[in-house]
Amino acid sequence: MIKPTKSKHKEAFHFDSLLSLASASIILLGYVMVASSSLHWGVSKVDGSLFDPLFAAPFKHEIVKQLIHIGLGLFLGVIVARTPMRQWQRMGPWLFIVGLLLLVIVLIPGLGVKVNGSIRWLQIAGLRIQVSEIVKFFAVIYMAGYVTRHHKSIRQSAFGLIKPLMLFSVACVLLLLEPDFGSSVVILIIAMGIMFLAGARLSQFILLFSLVGAMAALMVLISPYRMQRVTSYTNPWDDVKGTDYQLANALISFGRGEWSGVGLGSGVQKLFYLPEAHTDFLFSVIAEELGFLGVVAVILLFAILVWRSFSIGKAAETAGEGFSAYIAYGLGIWFGFQAFVNMGVNMGVLPTKGLTLPLMSYGGGSMMIMCCAVALLFRVHSETAELNASTPKERSGIWAKV
Repeated sequence: MIKPTKSKHKEAFHFDSLLSLASASIILLGYVMVASSSLHWGVSKVDGSLFDPLFAAPFKHEIVKQLIHIGLGLFLGVIVARTPMRQWQRMGPWLFIVGLLLLVIVLIPGLGVKVNGSIRWLQIAGLRIQVSEIVKFFAVIYMAGYVTRHHKSIRQSAFGLIKPLMLFSVACVLLLLEPDFGSSVVILIIAMGIMFLAGARLSQFILLFSLVGAMAALMVLISPYRMQRVTSYTNPWDDVKGTDYQLANALISFGRGEWSGVGLGSGVQKLFYLPEAHTDFLFSVIAEELGFLGVVAVILLFAILVWRSFSIGKAAETAGEGFSAYIAYGLGIWFGFQAFVNMGVNMGVLPTKGLTLPLMSYGGGSMMIMCCAVALLFRVHSETAELNASTPKERSGIWAKV
């Protein structure tokens, strides 16, 4: 007698077409602009060493490295997207502890890599990884799990708000020792944003936000170099060759770009005038070479990315998947806030901070972690879509619109 074979339902992976289009466009445009802004670095590093295959031509340096970063990011993203959300929820507290340990390790002499006076990187297998990017990713997962477990406490008790921030303050202290003031602000914004969306009382939230703002202002006042950045931001033309050098050249890039830009690859400011043109000030290169139209296109792409993050979060919340919803909300806050700060710094509306433009700026750690973050957002969407597909009668009108 032949026994019938048991057919196991294989869960299909559901892609969000608009999210795919936006994230792929940001990565591709970023890669093109990194290539454009770093060609002169390849020329400067040839230095007669024609026997070195990596530096034998201008297109075989930052461009190839960034392509490797993107490839590794996509590879890690596939692993992240294939990991169920319930596993991320279980791993959340442990991942954040690992993040704290990495922040301690990077401060150990001989282990952390020092660049421009800051010790923020670890050298792993030839790749320079910025630890703060990993901590941001783990912070989203941990906070999503915390607000899911302590939902009532956050809504009813002030201690429910303060308790996770006490742990986050440890991470911020370690970041300030590097120093990395910008990343500490991003992490606090992610944590507070998720708690606010989880239903924290507005009065308590305003008080807590005011306290954090006061502490941030104090950190600026007691730090001469941070105060110098603030004063330079208020008047970027009083010391163009000194403290205002970065911002002044960034603004010149925007001025030269006008409506349609000077043309891809034809920018001048990136040629040793604009510091960190392929990392922190990539947006200024876009403004110069692609003009106002290019700037608007980048802003719209990030707006779509943030909008889809919150739409996916809303769909997950409607389906009763609280943890997945707060993951999506946290990622949306992260993408939106960091992109806003980077663009604001480049345009002179915010003081200079060393935050990269997500999915665009040159950097191994940033690109790989951001790819993982987008992949996690895809996972949230896929599980929510699968859940709604298996229970069509319970599908809400909100999900149908999303």
